[in-house]
Amino acid sequence: MRNTCSLSSFFFLLLLSHKVTCDSHCNPIKASDVDWVQFAMNLEFLEAEFFLRGSLGQGLDSIAAYLAQGGPPPVGGVKANLDPVTRRIIEEFGYQEVGHLRAIYTRVGGIPRPLLNLSAENFEMIFDQAVGHKLQPPFDPYRNTVNYLLASYLIPYVGLVGYVGTIPYLETYNSKILVASLLGVESGQDAVLRTLLYERADQMVEPYNMTVAEFTSRLSGLRNVLAMCGLKDEGIMVPKELGAENRTTSNVLSADVDSLSYSRTPPEILRIVYGSGSEYKPGGFYPDGGNGRIAQSFLKKA
Repeated sequence: MRNTCSLSSFFFLLLLSHKVTCDSHCNPIKASDVDWVQFAMNLEFLEAEFFLRGSLGQGLDSIAAYLAQGGPPPVGGVKANLDPVTRRIIEEFGYQEVGHLRAIYTRVGGIPRPLLNLSAENFEMIFDQAVGHKLQPPFDPYRNTVNYLLASYLIPYVGLVGYVGTIPYLETYNSKILVASLLGVESGQDAVLRTLLYERADQMVEPYNMTVAEFTSRLSGLRNVLAMCGLKDEGIMVPKELGAENRTTSNVLSADVDSLSYSRTPPEILRIVYGSGSEYKPGGFYPDGGNGRIAQSFLKKA
């Protein structure tokens, strides 16, 4: 049975965060078009490696090693125990990410693949942080389809809102076309993942006493807290106050009061993917931090 009391309390906190007034932590940054686009490669590497390894058991180096630009191979990342349909979807996503990396590499130049942590232990820490206690047994993203979909929920949406936050600050037509095209596929991936999870919204995630919907709300809440810029992330079920036109609790697509996509700045994104709440303190998926001028500029100030 769903823990409705816990979920209702979480939604109350979510509504409070919606009223947060953002400060200088949330201001846009100044950067060149090349730097903006190359910053996104950090996330594209993460997606490519996670999807390829989860579906095939091997990563970017087995398909297009030159795109890694000599960067180190990821830590962890194994073939997940997926049902046939989900495996095909994730495999397709992985190939799409290879195309994204190639598109950026050929148009503006690439950056070395940063060290990535795709280990089950890293996801375990993220999920423990999201739910507020240590899960027993430890959460393993590669254990089954539901776990892998929940782990995947962590990734494309961050790239999506990052691209939305990038486009207004690009100067050239070619850069805008490139990022808009990347955004189109990124948003599609996120929509597919959210739909697959929504179909399982009331399913209990074994052996934990939480549903799929509750997990997505907790994970979204964690990203809002880490980013420190109010509510820009919502689970697949929300109170009507946050639903489309305040008429629905379904939330297959996360969007604002006018059903427009949320956006995030590079510092917000780094706070999330580092898991530290600070663009100056690497960790999480990026033990040594991201690459490119934007990510490196914050590490130099640490």
